[in-house]
Amino acid sequence: MANPFEFQLYEYNDNVVESLAPAPFVISDDDEEEDEDEDDDEEYVAVLPSTRVSENCEEEERNKRRRTEAGEASSSSTAFESSQGNEWSRNEIDGLLCPICMEPWVNNGEHHICCLPCGHIYGMSCIKKWLQQRKKHGKCPQCNRKCSLKDVRKLYASRLVAVDEESQKRIQSLEAKCAALESKGDDWRKKEAGWQKRKAALHLQVQKLAEKNIYLEQLLLDMQSRQSGIRNNGSSFYGKGSFCNFELQKTFQLSGARVFDMDTSKQIILVAQKPKVIGGMHSLTKVSLIAPFETEDILLPSTINGIRDVHISPSNGSLALYASVGKKLSVLSMESNNPVVNYDLQCPAWSCSWDLNSSHYLYAGLQNGCVSVFDMRQTAGPVKSLFGLTSNPVHTLKPLAQTSSLSSGGRTILSAAAIGVSQWNFDSEEGPSLVPNTVSQGVCISLAYCPSSDDVVVSYRPKVDTSMEVPLSQQLLSPLGTGQGVQGSHVLFKRDDSHNFQMMGSSCANVSKIRLPKCVIIELGDQRRLFACGDEVTGELVLHELPSFRVLQQFKLPAHARDIKYSPSHGILGCLSENTLQLFHSK
Repeated sequence: MANPFEFQLYEYNDNVVESLAPAPFVISDDDEEEDEDEDDDEEYVAVLPSTRVSENCEEEERNKRRRTEAGEASSSSTAFESSQGNEWSRNEIDGLLCPICMEPWVNNGEHHICCLPCGHIYGMSCIKKWLQQRKKHGKCPQCNRKCSLKDVRKLYASRLVAVDEESQKRIQSLEAKCAALESKGDDWRKKEAGWQKRKAALHLQVQKLAEKNIYLEQLLLDMQSRQSGIRNNGSSFYGKGSFCNFELQKTFQLSGARVFDMDTSKQIILVAQKPKVIGGMHSLTKVSLIAPFETEDILLPSTINGIRDVHISPSNGSLALYASVGKKLSVLSMESNNPVVNYDLQCPAWSCSWDLNSSHYLYAGLQNGCVSVFDMRQTAGPVKSLFGLTSNPVHTLKPLAQTSSLSSGGRTILSAAAIGVSQWNFDSEEGPSLVPNTVSQGVCISLAYCPSSDDVVVSYRPKVDTSMEVPLSQQLLSPLGTGQGVQGSHVLFKRDDSHNFQMMGSSCANVSKIRLPKCVIIELGDQRRLFACGDEVTGELVLHELPSFRVLQQFKLPAHARDIKYSPSHGILGCLSENTLQLFHSK
């Protein structure tokens, strides 16, 4: 027998090495000098360790101790330990050791794991030595299949262990469990992300509600202070222990604003602006009066070539009316931002208004001097249209409040054009009539009306007359240096029980010689009234006491005032310049 190789099995228990197989496992082949054509079924004799005692017992014991010490020092020995303790079994080490030298194979070096064509696995140095010794008669030590050095193939695996069917099922079960846990973890992570998003949204909502609560509390305090007549950094306007004063509370930055309206009950402002870029679309901008004062742009159709006038319905704050140069009169839903009704006009509109006595009726003042009335329940066109006294554009419309002396359902309005103020009654077949004493004052550029007191303030600028003759009834008005300011006048009229307007007072004023600015009458209660207008020379917002036109307060504006509105329910005065909207609160 030539060059036997040994196979030994050890059992480790409590760090004590016992030899279960002191005798070597010997594989012998037949005579090496047999013919090469000899059959491959040579018999290998396996001598079990329990039935044979090696003649070199002492040498084997030394080899055993050497391998035991090497195994204890090697880091790979920890991989051999069983999950139940330190005991080894044959199944655990079968796929880890070279069957020739019984040493663990490695992934590099001389003892690299390799295999023969038959599939049996050895350490590289061991199988090479085995085949070199047999030269042309090389065979696999385990299956006796012929092979040579060139048949040796390296394998790249850190550990090779055969897994039985039971272990395979357990592995598959653990893998399925891991996959289920990973899927469950993904679900929890998605839920956590959703909770975080919802938490952030709720936090933002709470913050907005807190800011709204602070604003409403301050508003309530302001209303209580006004009702109780408490003086708060103001000066006496009317004596007798009553005080009133306006203070700037909020400023909004806009771009190219023209006209606006506000609904303080719904805490919203609607502003008409020109396109932000050349060739862009006109828009209406909704501004919230509740912190954080969010804005929303409503783009209008391309046929809307500029908005002349805009009004929120006094009876239904969810609707807004606007008149455009594009020959359109439109009713807009404030909730959906979509048009509810669109009316085609015969010519561009310069003004519009809601009826104060019925929420169904609308008015439009046209460029040719006509005034049309519309019923929202009919979308075909105007219910009635009346021609004016001149072809001058109707730049202002003011529906009159219904009184007991008027017939039920009577629709009466005031209009302002360059010629003066006209009164219209759409329940009769008669045309408009000029209000006396409103014609000879000059060119009418503004009309303000207070429904609760029937007071009317008309603003004039001087007529351009080439003749040297000046009517005695017209004051001599002259331009004030350079710029847009010119000396004009404000005239107060009051309607009596006979529906006639009586002149109550007048005052000189610095008015615009180009534009048609808006003015407003402020009703403070107890028959106290103020008139708010812009001064075109000083660039200020001026508050006058009526009927004396005594100046009570002045506010410096960033630009000339274009539109002024007042909300009596909340005591808010709004003044619109070209790029700025300022809100003043009465104290």
